[in-house]
Amino acid sequence: MEISNPIRSALLAGAPSEGCWLTLGSPAVAETIAHCGFDWLVVDMEHAPNDVSNLAAQLQAIDAARAHGAASYAAVRVTANDPVLVKRAMDCGAQTIVFPNIDTEEDARTAIASMHFPCEGNGGTRGVAGLVRAGRYGQDPHYIKAANAQSCAILQIESATAVRNIEAIAAVPAADCLFIGTADLAASLGHLGDMAHAAVLDAVATVIRACKAAGKAVGIFSNNVEEAASYRRQGVQFIALHSDVAWLARGARQALAQFEAAAR
Repeated sequence: MEISNPIRSALLAGAPSEGCWLTLGSPAVAETIAHCGFDWLVVDMEHAPNDVSNLAAQLQAIDAARAHGAASYAAVRVTANDPVLVKRAMDCGAQTIVFPNIDTEEDARTAIASMHFPCEGNGGTRGVAGLVRAGRYGQDPHYIKAANAQSCAILQIESATAVRNIEAIAAVPAADCLFIGTADLAASLGHLGDMAHAAVLDAVATVIRACKAAGKAVGIFSNNVEEAASYRRQGVQFIALHSDVAWLARGARQALAQFEAAAR
């Protein structure tokens, strides 16, 4: 069956892409950022004040922007590797799920199973429902059959344990992308707040090598443009160029500083 999830298609093709995190819980912000040219936007439910209702509203806003020429597609980071949370996000219309704290092969298999409807012994555990937004509220006759092929699993590697198990995690079928969470990884390695520590950079390099060896896409959250460019040169395909809240705060600070300088 043809895959109609552009995020997954790009990952499987090894194509580079850029996006950002949406953390403000605002459909208006989601729609605005969707018009800025990013390939994808991650609606964050782990560290942002998002519930299922405003998740659905943000997915609708991103889709509405795309109907008017925007390029962005949505992904959702769930709060935890919990099948109930995954089911609700996917019923709202998410095809691509970002899973935090994947430490072992078993964690990876559990995550992927939660995205799939049971079919032909695939191990899927997702509950079946067609009268949901993802299925056009029961008006898409192909949704149930097509949903598994359209799902995309992005697994976050953000602990010393995950780095030790990286080869086994990368070998799991349908693990479409391994996404390095440098902040939590630094903390796990004993270097809280120091993502540039040599031990953290070594761990990042280990994950990138394992992904390349397994033929899997790798992603990362960058703190600035220079860092993002460096990761791209290292072969990282899926790069987050920070977040809506960071740019809002940065723009406000810059405007205030520019005004104060001009008004002297």
